[in-house]
Amino acid sequence: MNPPVNNTGVSLQVRGLRKSFGGQEVLRGVDLDVRPGEIFVIMGPSGSGKSVLLKHLIGLESPDAGEILINGESIESADIAAKYRMALVFQSGALLNSLTVGENVGLYLTEHRLKSPAEIERIVAEQLETVGLAEAVNKMPAELSGGMKKRAAIARALVIDPQLILYDEPTSELDPLSAVVIGDEILELKRKIHVTSVVVSHDRDLAFGVADRIAIIHEGRILTVGTPDEVKRFNDPLIQRFLHADFKRDPQSKTL
Repeated sequence: MNPPVNNTGVSLQVRGLRKSFGGQEVLRGVDLDVRPGEIFVIMGPSGSGKSVLLKHLIGLESPDAGEILINGESIESADIAAKYRMALVFQSGALLNSLTVGENVGLYLTEHRLKSPAEIERIVAEQLETVGLAEAVNKMPAELSGGMKKRAAIARALVIDPQLILYDEPTSELDPLSAVVIGDEILELKRKIHVTSVVVSHDRDLAFGVADRIAIIHEGRILTVGTPDEVKRFNDPLIQRFLHADFKRDPQSKTL
């Protein structure tokens, strides 16, 4: 039996998370609290541990120490998958090139035979409409722009009525206008279905545009957690360098 649909976002807790690879400690005692229904952004430079942390949150990696809780229950509990619905939006979109957009979006429901074909068609149409891709249902992934592929991936996540969505660098490889569309989509989903969203990104514009709170991770440790304004004001040289990194132009140069 399928779990009843519940559009209330879940809480997420990370306690003392540690992970090493080949003797190198990548996560060094990470503690986080994500509130139900909020958009929580995890930022940090390359190699800071963002992606490894995300893999732990979705259950693709097991920690050396510590635990992850959903609504206070360990994600390693036997019945956790039956009680809570989680979805991951991959960095690349991860659409199957041999399937149409509609078939990609409905793939989970089809493969697991969770709905009748007519119901799947209706759900797919609804979720593509939600992300503004209703007319793309019969297109192939190769016919979509980068931003459209990301929105199709979001629609695919929505078919299970998720209580938690994790986004892996959702605006990577997108032009600024497409990135804004994705940010607006994340905000709209919070408004419509109150889903809890965890966004892993190094996109400063996205983070400060959508986040209720932001965590900055560096070398496997959380440096600070706060609202966008609180993070901007946090007096730490590492954080300030990351937030304000920019090209340095030679004042003597005459080239444009």
